[in-house]
Amino acid sequence: MQSDALARLRPGAQAIGENPPVEKTCPRPACVRYNDWREVDVPSLDAFAPTLAASVIIPCYQTPEETLAMTLATLEGQAWPPELLEVVLVDDGSEPPLQPPRSKLASLRVVRQQRRGFGLARARNTGARAAAHDILLFLDSDMLVEADWIAAHARWHHAVSDALTVGTRRHVAMDGIDANMLTCRAGTLKELFRDRRTDASWVEANLARTRDLTSRGDDLFRVVEGSNFGIGKSFYWALGGNDESFRRWGMEDVEFGYRAYTFGGLLVPVRDAAWHQSRWAEDRAAKDRSLRIQRSKTAHLIANRHFRSSRPGRIYQVPQTVVTVADSGCRPFEQVVETIASILDDRAYDLVVRLETSPAVSGERLQRLQEEFGPDPRVRVGGAGSALDDFPTAAFHVALPVGMASRDLVHRLHGQLGDAVTAAAFVAEGRVSISRTWALHRACRSGGRAEDFGDARAISPRALGLGQHEPAATLRRALKLSGQTSKWHSLRDWARELRRPADAWSLLKGLIVALRWRAANLSHAASRSFRQPR
Repeated sequence: MQSDALARLRPGAQAIGENPPVEKTCPRPACVRYNDWREVDVPSLDAFAPTLAASVIIPCYQTPEETLAMTLATLEGQAWPPELLEVVLVDDGSEPPLQPPRSKLASLRVVRQQRRGFGLARARNTGARAAAHDILLFLDSDMLVEADWIAAHARWHHAVSDALTVGTRRHVAMDGIDANMLTCRAGTLKELFRDRRTDASWVEANLARTRDLTSRGDDLFRVVEGSNFGIGKSFYWALGGNDESFRRWGMEDVEFGYRAYTFGGLLVPVRDAAWHQSRWAEDRAAKDRSLRIQRSKTAHLIANRHFRSSRPGRIYQVPQTVVTVADSGCRPFEQVVETIASILDDRAYDLVVRLETSPAVSGERLQRLQEEFGPDPRVRVGGAGSALDDFPTAAFHVALPVGMASRDLVHRLHGQLGDAVTAAAFVAEGRVSISRTWALHRACRSGGRAEDFGDARAISPRALGLGQHEPAATLRRALKLSGQTSKWHSLRDWARELRRPADAWSLLKGLIVALRWRAANLSHAASRSFRQPR
């Protein structure tokens, strides 16, 4: 069975009746709506003929020889051309240094790095730097893979350049199993483990929750699991690789998945191809303790509500929203200050403001802006590049012109966006918009627009509280009207705009001010009438 599959996948085969070799082609960025990987034209495993080579990267630390031997035994049986495969073992400072077991793999080498605490993230980067091929497949040293595991991942990386393939796994006890048994087995691993108790990982629960990663949720990245995933080398380094500041077990893979998702990567599930050499419950207590500690770190790096406190006042390393205010220099300096102050006072507190100045802004004005906001860590004045360059992993980007000083404007924009990828309103001051960062990144890579990858919504300025008068001013105008009907109609229309208790309090204060003003005018008119001679 495996030899037939190998013959099918081997490029350049010259047997009679076979197709000529396929030339190597460069995959293009994904151009699908949301994360609907089903839109990508990918051949089935039976029809897939590889042209790109793959590097399998396996981080190791004090890995028992028999455990690693079983992992390599399943890689020896891959239905994949040997000339398109290398296996890189990354030794994270094991003592004694790792000595790979005997293997039939055509290309197997060891790269060693110095031990600096828990170095899994750094080991993955070390392996990626040493890898010779275009497709990177990451596998833990205690994993077993089915014969079509490489092909199941690699066919997606032949189709699109920015895919992150996420493999599932099942946990199984390995009593009585050795490397020789895996090498000589007649069928699949699933058949070998048929009579053993197995456990599914939490990846399956996340796939079910997100309809196999096709839902419109903002937390699809939570499915990413470091023991079994694949990615193109260029996209891996475009993301910055794994974050080497993670020096404790857990969450470095989810944070990497967050960056891949926020950069507009296509997350693709690869099911039923891998097995973990232990039951799920083994050593869970220690891992759970480590995860609790890691949550504090990931709160600063993953700008998603599931990873952060909902209480206002916190400032995080990666903001959820970046608000870019464009200053052309045409509006008064005080209006710029008022606009930024209004944004910083917004109910959507998890944000930063980026003040973008045009070349027309004078040096004196720019200096005043820097003196006004330079010391504020939530405001960035000027700077080269775009907001997407400055804050590539913030979840949302908002663009506002100077003069947008409506209360809770950013919060209202989030509410109006819903599950769309971008939404905009047009007012006298200019265009007001909010977009999901992943759609902006995908648009940059493909040369398209954010709205090409999901729904776009038009927002009414009224829904954002724009183009309306302040309560007191509106009531004063209403009470100055000549007819009682006009007065009450104006009051009724304003009352319909009430959304929360603070709005009612503002209305009441405006009513008191207006009544006092009206009473004072009536008293003054009566006094003048009394003093006039009859």
